[in-house]
Amino acid sequence: MVDRFFAPIDPDSAVYVISVAAELTGLHPQTLRTYERLGLITPGRTGGGGRRYSSRDIERLREIAALTSAGIGIEGVRRIMDLQNQVLALQSRNEELRAELDATRDALRQALTARRTDVVANKLPVLRSPDPTAAVVVWRRGR
Repeated sequence: MVDRFFAPIDPDSAVYVISVAAELTGLHPQTLRTYERLGLITPGRTGGGGRRYSSRDIERLREIAALTSAGIGIEGVRRIMDLQNQVLALQSRNEELRAELDATRDALRQALTARRTDVVANKLPVLRSPDPTAAVVVWRRGR
């Protein structure tokens, strides 16, 4: 039996209050509020409206702090994060498409193998040369 108190925490579980998140990231709580207001971070909320940060939020805040300390402005940070999200989405889609391509190739190989092993009679109609004595008459009704 696994003790529920020692089970791994989901990285998306909002568990850290703002003071703990500020301490873990080395940022001032007001800076965290500003980043939230600017849309760089979206912490969870308690029933009473208190902010709760997840482990992913903490990682994101640390990344924002590293970028801003490197001299990148907030709009630059926003753009970098948006581009990182796009890259992750494209990588995920690329993996999906590769898996689909592999499955299609396997299906084609199986169909080709099955076709080679099955002897199927040609079911196409035999084409005959046109009969030179046959004639076609087109009749039009008078107007």
